[in-house]
Amino acid sequence: MSKRSGRCLCGSVSYEYSGPVNWSGHCHCESCRRNCSAAIVTFFGVPRSAYSFTGTEPDIFESSSGVRRLFCSRCGTPMAYDADRYPDEIHFYAASLIDPENFTPQFHVHCGEQLDWLKLADDLPKYEKNASSAVKNQD
Repeated sequence: MSKRSGRCLCGSVSYEYSGPVNWSGHCHCESCRRNCSAAIVTFFGVPRSAYSFTGTEPDIFESSSGVRRLFCSRCGTPMAYDADRYPDEIHFYAASLIDPENFTPQFHVHCGEQLDWLKLADDLPKYEKNASSAVKNQD
């Protein structure tokens, strides 16, 4: 299996994973938008057994009960989302990939919280809330 990698802005926190991602998508929820100061946040999920941090370990902020946001303590770059409700995977921010242009999102989630001024022009499936029924392996 080929490996892919990502890093923060300053390069202190880096990671790599191997194998296909479990899913990939754009999130419109207020929590993700505020965490990243972005109108939309793009994630992908990988099995816990498939990734490792290869640089400095990220710092952790518990944003709500059972939800942790991982980030670089040096430059502040958000790196990953980790939640008790997803015990078998971790979710990385797609923009942290070394080659994000080679990444393909599968769907949009939490579109009920989408900002009114954001207009989507893609044909990806759009879910009002969670897309648990849409999660599948992506090659």
